[in-house]
Amino acid sequence: MGAKIQHDDELVENHEINVTPFIDVMLVLLIIFMVAAPLATVDIKVDLPASTAESQPKPDQPLYLTIEADHSLSLGNDPVTLDGLPTSLRTATEGDTARRLFLRADKTVDYDTLMQTMNKLQEAGYLKVALVGLEGMPGDGGFAP
Repeated sequence: MGAKIQHDDELVENHEINVTPFIDVMLVLLIIFMVAAPLATVDIKVDLPASTAESQPKPDQPLYLTIEADHSLSLGNDPVTLDGLPTSLRTATEGDTARRLFLRADKTVDYDTLMQTMNKLQEAGYLKVALVGLEGMPGDGGFAP
């Protein structure tokens, strides 16, 4: 019994791309972003309304004031009362009333509650208030002419 082995002098080129390392890198990056993304957000769940306004850059350490659906307030992740809001703000901002505050409100919050909160911010001297909303497409939740 014998076997014949052929040797060609020319090397055969392989035209297939090995995508396995690429897929491995993508999966590792996906896992990293899935772990890191929740750490970059506020832990309070709020159903925000959509907005078609152009996004503005956020500072490194934004300070969020949240009005939840049950009308309770949270500064960052700490609950506060409407009457205790000025004191909590002075503590959180170290008395810097020129610092921009990001106001998040659940879309079920009525206009009166929102205005009371904004009036309290104005009374405390915080005039730079940015309203936070979900980025939406034009026509989503907008007013009809």
